[in-house]
Amino acid sequence: MDDIVAQAMARWPDVPAVYGWLRLDRRGRWLVKDEPIGHRPTVEFIGRNYLCDAHGRHYFQNGPQRVFVDIDHFPHVLHIEGGPVPDGTSGTDVGRCALVTHAGTPVVQPSRAWVHPDHGVIVAFDWPGSPLPALGSVLDRDLPALVESFSAPDGNALDADAWECLLHGRLAGARLSIGGLRVAVEPLPAGFESGFVRAPRPAPGEDACT
Repeated sequence: MDDIVAQAMARWPDVPAVYGWLRLDRRGRWLVKDEPIGHRPTVEFIGRNYLCDAHGRHYFQNGPQRVFVDIDHFPHVLHIEGGPVPDGTSGTDVGRCALVTHAGTPVVQPSRAWVHPDHGVIVAFDWPGSPLPALGSVLDRDLPALVESFSAPDGNALDADAWECLLHGRLAGARLSIGGLRVAVEPLPAGFESGFVRAPRPAPGEDACT
């Protein structure tokens, strides 16, 4: 969080929150009333002050005011930064990737991953300052480059048959290498419990801006 934002929160602690204005789309774009924000400094400011509360509601802390975010897909959109990361132990290239969120936060502590024919690759990771684990979807255009970071239970690359088995829940023990850590990969189950609120709205009687 920016210092100027923290100072504004301390000075004006009771500003009503905003609901239904700001949206995060599947490609990691911020939209206000369905219009994309193209001003780069504004996009970066939102990203630096993008947070999550204990109820799983994501918001942009705009000075003293919380602006809650409607989420089209998952709260974070991930992309690959740079190329494969070399193996610090053996010195060989094992195709490990470095992932960064749409807000510019590196994914440094991934804990689990899922795959789905429609939703792509979903990664759970620790998000500094968040009371809940973060969930991010890998940007579709980066999925081909991510393929080599998957491995079968025996450590070999996934072939076409193994991919088919993984997507349909018939392959246990697959791994995804992200930033030096290998995490378990599973098919995204039906009725997946995401833990976040996709469209936050004010509670009855709450003083809010809508």
